[in-house]
Amino acid sequence: MSTGGATLNVRGLGKSFRGLRAVHDVGFDVPAGAIHALIGPNGAGKTTTFNMIAGVFPPSAGTVQLDGRTITGLRPDRVCDAGIGRTFQIVKPFPGLSVLDNVLIGALKREPDVSRARDRALTVLRELGLHDKRAMTASNLTLPDRKRLEVARALATQPRLLLLDEVMAGLRPTETDQMVAFLRELNARTGLTILLIEHVMRAVMALSQHIVVLNYGEKIAEGSPEAIARDQRVLDVYLGQDAH
Repeated sequence: MSTGGATLNVRGLGKSFRGLRAVHDVGFDVPAGAIHALIGPNGAGKTTTFNMIAGVFPPSAGTVQLDGRTITGLRPDRVCDAGIGRTFQIVKPFPGLSVLDNVLIGALKREPDVSRARDRALTVLRELGLHDKRAMTASNLTLPDRKRLEVARALATQPRLLLLDEVMAGLRPTETDQMVAFLRELNARTGLTILLIEHVMRAVMALSQHIVVLNYGEKIAEGSPEAIARDQRVLDVYLGQDAH
């Protein structure tokens, strides 16, 4: 699937929209092969940070580097070329296409041969438990299956860094546990680097090795899950509001 993980370095990242400061001076590192989480209450700047890393819009300040290469401000397709795959908080598959064709489109990013790209797409679908539903129209999938399809589409691009934006939101506890187990196994097997935004704290604590906490667009804490769970600043602004 992927060929090992990439190192992400974020330095002094900032973004303002029409004078409104959404993110200010955010910096963190994700080592190759690590699983890190970005958490915080709604409106903390998490998805804005993802969007700057993924090239949806350029930062107002700061830099993003992948394996030492500056990718700040590159278009999303160029960021994907560099080795970053991502999911979106609002899942939007191509509704009229089959599950297989949705993933095939992602696979064609790296593999121009349609037959080989289809083989790769089928492999990803097997790993995510969607192979039996490969002929279904994407619009007919349940929410948990659409979440899995979103991850499959990102993995089909063969990323070395995977950005996951709330892929477990709306899932039942057993479905969350299945996704956590899959991501842990994927990371162990391939070395893929994973950075996730997630509100389901039981998943964050079970999966991530290091957590960065944002509030009002600024980093207020970072550390191990155990340290974050004891940090009074985090408890005040986030875990105390919405503990799972």
